[in-house]
Amino acid sequence: MRCLVISDIHANFPALQTVLVDAQPFDAVWCLGDLVGYGPNPNRCIERLLDFSLTCIAGNHDWGAIGRADLYVFNRDARQALYWTQNELTPENRAFLSDLPTTAKIDDFFLAHGSPRDPIWEYTVDLKTVTENFQTFDARVALVGHTHIPVLFEWVETNKQVRVLLPDWEEPIHLDERRLIVNPGSVGQPRDGNPRASYGILDTEARTWESRRVTYPVEITQEQMRARGLPQRLIDRLELGR
Repeated sequence: MRCLVISDIHANFPALQTVLVDAQPFDAVWCLGDLVGYGPNPNRCIERLLDFSLTCIAGNHDWGAIGRADLYVFNRDARQALYWTQNELTPENRAFLSDLPTTAKIDDFFLAHGSPRDPIWEYTVDLKTVTENFQTFDARVALVGHTHIPVLFEWVETNKQVRVLLPDWEEPIHLDERRLIVNPGSVGQPRDGNPRASYGILDTEARTWESRRVTYPVEITQEQMRARGLPQRLIDRLELGR
């Protein structure tokens, strides 16, 4: 099965639609959370994903949008965008977000937004946290988001350490029997200094992972955010990828 793996769409429909076109063909979509928050099109993004065979888990902004997380744990701009999102969501899409699980396991793949240990909130950034998380799931590969930064972490059994692998944007990598924690990066708000939407293609039969980037019309999303009165800092950061 060929799966489109996406995370952190953040209500950025132009970015999502560009990824859906660029990634074809695929059999299913695996979404690692944060469909909403920050951006101008929460309903449209949710409804577009429902056109596909979809496995989706909850992220912290999804929880914020439905009142399951205290908005004061978010910074001021994120909080303002979530207040707007709460008022914008249709009842049907609010119900969809409310029903999302915090984790999923499909064959040998474990899905979480933050980390396997703390699916909603924990960032898998530093090696100590990543090392500890390898002890908390029994699948070969964990797929996570939340950081908005594409990266792969490999558990090296011989020395009980983690190796950091930067994405190869040219060639798929073979998963073989390795244990990995993989982050596809963010569709709607990349933070690695590259404004292009980031995602992954997972082939579960060939056992390959393909890291991908695609340019989308950032200016359209920015125009829509201005029209909705969303914070200027959130608008500006899209073109910077930060």
